[in-house]
Amino acid sequence: MRLILAAALALLAPLSPAFAAPGCPVAPGTTARVTVGDTGRSLLLHVPANAAAGRLPLVFALHGSGGDGAAILAQSKLEGSSDRHGFLVAAPDAGIPVERGFVWNIPGVPTVTGKVPGAGDADDVAFLKTAIDWLANSGCADTKRVYATGLSGGGRMTSWLGCVASDRFAAIAPVVGLRAGNPLVSDKTRPDPATCTPKNPMPVIAFAGDADGTNPVQGGGAGYWQYTMEAAETRWAALNGCTAGPLRRDLAANLYERLHTRCRAQAEVAAHILRGGGHVWTADNDAMWRFFARYRR
Repeated sequence: MRLILAAALALLAPLSPAFAAPGCPVAPGTTARVTVGDTGRSLLLHVPANAAAGRLPLVFALHGSGGDGAAILAQSKLEGSSDRHGFLVAAPDAGIPVERGFVWNIPGVPTVTGKVPGAGDADDVAFLKTAIDWLANSGCADTKRVYATGLSGGGRMTSWLGCVASDRFAAIAPVVGLRAGNPLVSDKTRPDPATCTPKNPMPVIAFAGDADGTNPVQGGGAGYWQYTMEAAETRWAALNGCTAGPLRRDLAANLYERLHTRCRAQAEVAAHILRGGGHVWTADNDAMWRFFARYRR
C-alpha cells in the first residue's frame, strides 16, 4: 500500500526544473554546442536555469558579420536574460565562412566582403528552419514561440527572416540592422517592396544608436544599407497594416521610441533609438523580451 501511495504521489508532484525540456540535450542553466540533426552544422544552445516544465520559447541570436555564435552571446548578454525570463537562446554560426568568422546569406545583398552570395553558398534560412524543427523534436522548443534577434549583419539577417519566414517566427528584433528588403535599384533611398513579401504580419522591435557610423540610421553607408532606418520602419508598418503612428516619445533622457500601432494581428512596429549610441548592442534585453512575449505564431 505504501508503495502504491508513493507512486501516486510521485505522479501528482510537479515536474523538476531539471526535466523542463524532456530530451533537450543541454542541462538547465548551461550553454553547450549541439549539432543540428544531419545538417553538418551546429549552434550554441543555452537552456535557462529553473526553466518551467514543457517546451520553451526560443530566441535565435544572430552574430554580426565576421563573428560567430560565441561572440553574439558575449556581446548581447542574452544568457542572463534567458535565466531571468525562461526562454532558450540559440546562437548559430552563419553559413558563409570569411577570414575570422562567418557571414549570413541574404540573397541579392552583398556581404561585408562585397560579394553577393551565390547558388553554392549555404542556405541560412533553410538551416534555421531545420534548427527550429530539430529543437522542437528534441523536446526543447515551442514552435509557436520562436523569435529572432541579431547584431549588425545578424540584424539584417533577422530582418530577412521577417520577410521570408513569417510563418515560423512570431516576432523579430534587429539591433543596428533593421531592413525591409533590399534597396530599390532605381532609388536606393527606398526599400524594394518586391524583395520583402511576408505571408503574415510580423511584429518588429528594432534597436539602434543615432551615432552609428557603420549602419547609419540616417541611411547611406555600404551597398547593403542605403535607405534610412525610419524608411524600414515605415515599410514594416505598411506590411503590417498599421494605421496609427509613428508616435515619437522619450523613454529616458538618452532614449526615444518611434511606434506604429493599430496593426493587423496587433503586429506593432517599434524602434528604440539611443542618443549617442554607436555600432554596438544597444538593445534593452528586458524590453525586447516583453515585446516578444506578447506574440506567438
